[in-house]
Amino acid sequence: MSTTITLKGNEVHTIGKLPAVGTTVKDFALVDSGLNVKTLKDFEGKKKVFNIFPSIDTGICAESARKFNEAASGLDNTVVINVSKDLPFALGRFCAAEGLNNVETLSDFRGNFGDDYEVTMTDSPMQGLLSRAVIVTDADNKVVYTEQVPEIAQEPDYNAALKALK
Repeated sequence: MSTTITLKGNEVHTIGKLPAVGTTVKDFALVDSGLNVKTLKDFEGKKKVFNIFPSIDTGICAESARKFNEAASGLDNTVVINVSKDLPFALGRFCAAEGLNNVETLSDFRGNFGDDYEVTMTDSPMQGLLSRAVIVTDADNKVVYTEQVPEIAQEPDYNAALKALK
């Protein structure tokens, strides 16, 4: 069952639905800017905010990375994980230029995170990229909050995601 979202008012579909609140998130293999593979185990025992977006090279994606980076600096036992299909080099360049050092920015360029978390877009010019979504887990990897942002050109609800961590 796909999810319908929009891109500037035009319908776009994802391959499915975000993980349900109360379920455990699946493991993943994402790549950092040094081409190291990161898995769920690398963040064991921490609360997680998955900030998922189509590409760091768009204004809203960049803004969400900046805002979550700023919020993350004040969070205990929490990691913000930015995830997109961008190449690790582009993500690393962006984070270095922006001074984003309170978040993990990881690439799904050779993984299946998008399919496993059901955020891969299946049509439109954005086909194959990840939709804009937020998934928050507790320290035991149980989902406590999700937001499939309904319009790709809209920012996520930062306050609701951060409130779910408390």
